[in-house]
Amino acid sequence: MGTPDFAVPSLMTLCRSRHNVQLVVTRPDRPKGRGCKVAYSPVKEKALALGVPLWQPKRVTKEEAVSAVEGVRPDLLVVVAFGQILRKPLLEWPRLGAINVHGSLLPKYRGAAPIQWALINGEKETGVTTIIMDQGVDTGDMLFKAATPISVDETAQSLHGRLAAMGADLLLHTLDKIAVGGIKAIPQDNKIATFAPMLSKKDGEIDWRDSAAAVVNRIRAMNPWPGTYTFYGSERLAIHTARVASQTTGEPPGMVIPAFDGELHVSTGNGVLAILKLQRSSGKRLKTAEFLRGCPISPGTVFGRDKADG
Repeated sequence: MGTPDFAVPSLMTLCRSRHNVQLVVTRPDRPKGRGCKVAYSPVKEKALALGVPLWQPKRVTKEEAVSAVEGVRPDLLVVVAFGQILRKPLLEWPRLGAINVHGSLLPKYRGAAPIQWALINGEKETGVTTIIMDQGVDTGDMLFKAATPISVDETAQSLHGRLAAMGADLLLHTLDKIAVGGIKAIPQDNKIATFAPMLSKKDGEIDWRDSAAAVVNRIRAMNPWPGTYTFYGSERLAIHTARVASQTTGEPPGMVIPAFDGELHVSTGNGVLAILKLQRSSGKRLKTAEFLRGCPISPGTVFGRDKADG
């Protein structure tokens, strides 16, 4: 059971293994883009290519879900980024229950966006965890973990790809261990649990009162979606990459400060941010020097929503 790109390596790994994938469950097809062309989920595309039976329920309700699972009589459910909460009758039908692959080192970052929130919070390490599913959101007992460092230039896109591959390997290791028995599940410590809620487009707006380091972390976390942005007058500017230029500034947050030609430095709540790539709402993504040749931005300009609204 899975839907987005994150689940595809796990499906591929299972289909290449000695384990038998009898059914793939994913979301229904959805219209996409301006033309509203019907789009398959990444998991459906891969399942069709692999020739695995497919089921696409609108909601995994008690009756239809148990009926569908009963028809293939699985030993185990494997769930990777499926996007729906599974209820007790479905979780308990398979002989061995249900296993989930989650993109964090639980109990940290339970929820829909663990990769992004690890980056937003400046974590130095993250990983993947396999758990025995219960009716909570990523609250089940833990089976295995695999950790990886987060590099200073890591984005959500690059980390997503690495964790998806790690999750597939850890899943196979988990199933192989289940097949021979003797795994000891470890309950999660709810006292140290943190939550990683789903992101929206508004989460991409830069708050210049944050530190320069925090703004850089948000830019990395929102790459590629929903992207980070600020306002220049009434115009929305997308900020694609940036770095911390210095640790001190005496100017108010959001103010453009003097810098060398071809550079764009902005004061923050703590430190100065150097913007490296940005984009106008109707333009192309450009390096800062190229952008400034076509759209000069003078020191003293203040970025942010207050300026746009004012």
